Amino acid sequence: MANAGCRIFLKIYRPNKELVEGFRGLPVANIADEMNRFFCMDVRIKRFNTKPLLGTAFTVKSRVGDNLLLHKALELARPGDVIVVDGQGDLANAITGEIMMTQAAVNGIAGVVIDGAIRDAEAMKGLGMSVYAAGVQPKGPYKDGPGEINVPVCCGGVVVNPGDIVVGDADGIVIINPQDAPELLAKAKAKLAKEQAIIKGIKDRIRRDKPWVDLGLERVGCEIIDDYYK
Repeated sequence: MANAGCRIFLKIYRPNKELVEGFRGLPVANIADEMNRFFCMDVRIKRFNTKPLLGTAFTVKSRVGDNLLLHKALELARPGDVIVVDGQGDLANAITGEIMMTQAAVNGIAGVVIDGAIRDAEAMKGLGMSVYAAGVQPKGPYKDGPGEINVPVCCGGVVVNPGDIVVGDADGIVIINPQDAPELLAKAKAKLAKEQAIIKGIKDRIRRDKPWVDLGLERVGCEIIDDYYK
């Protein structure tokens, strides 16, 4: 009998490593712009060190305040995976801390993203992998289950499927469907190059015309008054 809510799927479809690596160093903002500004995690999900985040999603659905399935995920995830935990945004108990995250880093995990709380926040700064979470809470977790591994989860308001590409920087995290990744990669690189050229032009004091600004103001009927406010 199927035991929905307490299942572990051992296999996931991981995209080609070269495809994943293609996103390294690309700003999350550029990627998101080329995805019509969707698929970014909520601002609640903040990073706790400056390590770059890039890898393949290995998903965990956790009961509130419980980390039994996360412990199992640490055994099963491969180097280069990003463990993405749906902790339902609850901050009453920390789902993980320094010991588990040190183990994850030693195992070669590329990063951990938790829609829930962590503890030992100061220790996260020295880890060799990226850590994101919704908050900090010194109270520890329970270890009772149930939960699921490698099923679709919701993290930071975004659906994450096992095998999705996860990219994170100081701005936040974006989730990429591997089927969209090749075309998206080319678009994001072109977007970055375009923005770098604009910034260079600004620094070189080259005039930048933006006719769309006045067109937009005209469209909404903005009144422009050649006088002081009275």
